[in-house]
Amino acid sequence: MQTSFTPGQLADPATASSEGVIRKCVHCGFCTATCPTYVLLGDELDSPRGRIYLIKDMLEKQRKPGPETVKHVDRCLSCLSCMTTCPSGVNYMHLVDHARAYIHENYKRPWHERAMRQVLAWVLPYPARFRAALTLAKLGRPFAPLIAGVKPLAAMLAMAPRRVPAPVAAKNSTVPGAGARVALLQGCAEPVLKPEYRAAAVRLLNRAGYDAVFAAGEGCCGALVHHMGREADGLDAARRNVDAWTREIEGEGLAAIVVTASGCGTTIKDYGFMLRNDAAYADKAARVSALARDISELLVEADLPRGDGRGLTVAYHSACSLQHGQKVTEAPRRLLAAAGYVVRTPVEAHLCCGSAGTYNILQPEIAGRLGDRKTANLERLQADVIATGNVGCAMQIGQRSGTPVVHVIELLDWATGGPAPAALAHRNA
Repeated sequence: MQTSFTPGQLADPATASSEGVIRKCVHCGFCTATCPTYVLLGDELDSPRGRIYLIKDMLEKQRKPGPETVKHVDRCLSCLSCMTTCPSGVNYMHLVDHARAYIHENYKRPWHERAMRQVLAWVLPYPARFRAALTLAKLGRPFAPLIAGVKPLAAMLAMAPRRVPAPVAAKNSTVPGAGARVALLQGCAEPVLKPEYRAAAVRLLNRAGYDAVFAAGEGCCGALVHHMGREADGLDAARRNVDAWTREIEGEGLAAIVVTASGCGTTIKDYGFMLRNDAAYADKAARVSALARDISELLVEADLPRGDGRGLTVAYHSACSLQHGQKVTEAPRRLLAAAGYVVRTPVEAHLCCGSAGTYNILQPEIAGRLGDRKTANLERLQADVIATGNVGCAMQIGQRSGTPVVHVIELLDWATGGPAPAALAHRNA
């Protein structure tokens, strides 16, 4: 795609990066066939190609974004399916991230949107605040009909679990004769919503011969605020985590930084790019990104005990952040099959379930349609359980499905000697 940025504009590293991305687009339209919002809405401006045109116009002319441009950029899930499809290697992720940051700085949203986004940024990345918010949401359920017109608030109430798990402290776990030492991401939302994921991950890592440690000072990966365009907040989170993991790397050493929430993994693997222009952090961030691995990537190379899948059939939902963001497609299926499970994959496996970080709060109607579509495709497989590798997907699908939804690592842990996932405890006979 031809561009007309000025030399002055291209002196800005973010603009120069975006210009390179835009120029790679050849207008072929392959991305439209795999873009969830285009598949649903049929609007060219709700496709990656259409959004690239809007972003190009906004950045080239340095214009203040209008409501129409903001609407279509906001509707993007950042599922990155377009990047899997694109034959030209367009890095749409970096382009839309820049567009969101530009919009955040140059567009004044209606007050209620600003307030909602501020609340999400203040609450979700902090486990104690998030847990308190979920407790309040439980108390607010009876009043849900009164706020039905405020769709983001109604969506938050609908998604809040009826039982908030008790907090579980992260503790280092070592094993005699461990072959290597890995840091496990603590994260923010996952330990509040599903602390059992971390427990299963630690047991599995120990069983595979790894010492599992948690870096002091590490917190939210920054993805939640980064994808809302709050660039400074996202970079602050990245720096904090880079510092925490660098202390571990330079201390006793790390073989990997292991992530159980694939949405976080995609962002951590991008720290090197995010901090490329920060002289104090560029090298350290690149080293951290190089060490980041989804837990399935690590375990598929490990010597796990032979598994007993108990004859269960698993419908595997590949999170967008894993299959498109990290290009990890086969490892989870291979692990489940090796553990003795029968693994099935739904039609339209490339399409997003609609969770996408805060998307199912900020865009509840589109997210709801995608969630219903994904759940229907999964349930057609008539499996005993649905497995995924991302907590957001688990919550989005679990809200709609009558089939138990668990994390892949819970099934692997169970098959190799751990306890049954709570959702399947009745089968542990």
